[in-house]
Amino acid sequence: MQKENQNTFHYYIFNKPFGCVTARRDERFPTVMEYFKELGNERLSPVGRLDRETEGLLIITDDGKWNQQMTHPAYQKKKTYEFTVLGDLDEEKLKALQTGILLKGSDIPTLPCQITVTGVSVLSETLSILHPQVQKAICQNRPRHPVTMGRITITEGRKRQIRRMMKAVHCCVVALKRVSIDNIILDEHLKPGEWKEIPASEVFLSSVCR
Repeated sequence: MQKENQNTFHYYIFNKPFGCVTARRDERFPTVMEYFKELGNERLSPVGRLDRETEGLLIITDDGKWNQQMTHPAYQKKKTYEFTVLGDLDEEKLKALQTGILLKGSDIPTLPCQITVTGVSVLSETLSILHPQVQKAICQNRPRHPVTMGRITITEGRKRQIRRMMKAVHCCVVALKRVSIDNIILDEHLKPGEWKEIPASEVFLSSVCR
């Protein structure tokens, strides 16, 4: 077990797997913090949240001040995700998403975002690469149902924001993976559930001044 130094902060890149929740404890699902028990550092906390079905980059740290800076809405940190949705994303829908869109239950539109379509397919050709729980949920859709893949960068952190944005343009997210937060990029060699420590010098490339 690693012995922690009270005067040293730690920063970890974690490849969050599908199915675990961003919490310390949960009665129904495994939590992201269970992956860090071996460190014996009770001060560690996740930086922001990813919902249970979303995979990818999650930063874990015991630096509370930096955590607050990274998650405060005023700093508008850029978060990039790879997505797969059921439905078409035509030019009209892309423009609506890029310029700002009203989410259900909100009277304030989303901030402008960057979104790029990287591929199109149909459900029958995509179903096998989706998580088994997702496969089970959507397998009754018609085999030729259009599927769109892409990347989106947002600067907000509203609850389930990308899923709600896609729903607002009549698309359904079936896979979502965060790949970067500002200059911090998910290591492609990290398998789901794996993590690695990164140096403070790398972390503060994407941080405001302390």
